Amino acid sequence: MDIAKMMKQAQQMQGKLQAAQAELAKRTVEVTAAGGKVTVVATGGGDVVSLKIDPSVVDPGDVEFLQSLVLSAVQQGIESGRALAAEEMSKITGGMGLPPGMGF
Repeated sequence: MDIAKMMKQAQQMQGKLQAAQAELAKRTVEVTAAGGKVTVVATGGGDVVSLKIDPSVVDPGDVEFLQSLVLSAVQQGIESGRALAAEEMSKITGGMGLPPGMGF
C-alpha cells in the first residue's frame, strides 16, 4: 500500500469536490407546489434563490394555507438541490460513500 500515492489521490479528489461544489452553487433546480401556484428556484448548494406565488392563492382570510404552500415548495426546492448535489458528488467519489462531515 503506497501511502504517498493514496494521499495524492485524496488531494486530487478534494480538488475535484471543491470545484464541483462551486459549480453546484451556480446550478439551479425549479420546483412547483399547489399545481404550479407556488414556484421555488434553489441552487445545488441548497440555497433558495427565488419564490413566486400566483396571486390566486393569496387569501387574507387563510394565511395558514399560503404558509403551508410556501413551506412545501421551499422544502421541495431544497430537497431537489440536495439531490442534484448528491448525484454530482457521487460521480466524483465513485459512490465511495464518504462519511458525513468530511466537508465536501
